[in-house]
Amino acid sequence: MILTAENLTKEYGKKRALDSFSYTFHEGIYGLLGPNGAGKSTLMGILTTGLKATSGKVLWDGTDIASMGKNYRGLVGFMPQQQRIYEDFTLTRFLYYVASLKGKKKQDVKDEIDDIIHSVNLWEVRNDCIGTFSGGMKQRTLLAQGLVGDPSILIMDEPTVGLDPKERVHFRELVSRVAGEKIVIIATHIVSDLEKLASEIIFLNHGKIVESGTLDTLYEKYGGQKETSVEEIYMSLGMESK
Repeated sequence: MILTAENLTKEYGKKRALDSFSYTFHEGIYGLLGPNGAGKSTLMGILTTGLKATSGKVLWDGTDIASMGKNYRGLVGFMPQQQRIYEDFTLTRFLYYVASLKGKKKQDVKDEIDDIIHSVNLWEVRNDCIGTFSGGMKQRTLLAQGLVGDPSILIMDEPTVGLDPKERVHFRELVSRVAGEKIVIIATHIVSDLEKLASEIIFLNHGKIVESGTLDTLYEKYGGQKETSVEEIYMSLGMESK
């Protein structure tokens, strides 16, 4: 299970939002870290096929995803940042709706959806309207819909924006539990979200990778004989922490 980005570039007129991005993702949790405007959303758009790269390609186990169509899209779960979801829908109805969009029949996904609702700790409110949920519950709802279909690739855009510190901790623990045997890519500008969650971190700025590696490698490179943190590395690369 390998997802490979090869020289991805995306231009909007004279602006280059993503600049020759290359990386190979294996099973595990990856942090995509950078300030607003770094190119994170553009990269996610390309990886989820919502955007087309100006140049470069994405390969899934060596096959160009452009030739895979819905077969590739069926492998991808996406958790968007925005919470503008169907507030008049109950949680259960919403997840069945998402399953139908993915070509799944209701009778084939009942057990899966029940398991997902349990996994995000929303079983007691499964028949309540999403509009009554707190911000943290809506974030878990967005994660739940991303898990429908048991995707091999789970991409998350700023998943903890708007959550208080306690909710943020709970959400990180939840992601660790549901990650399983998946490639999980979490894009954020909140450094603390990735400190205890990601196995590898990619620092992105102005559309380019400015640093990347496993946490141990980064700590050793930037800390030397003293303890360091992801936030200190982030700052040393000239990016603002939030």
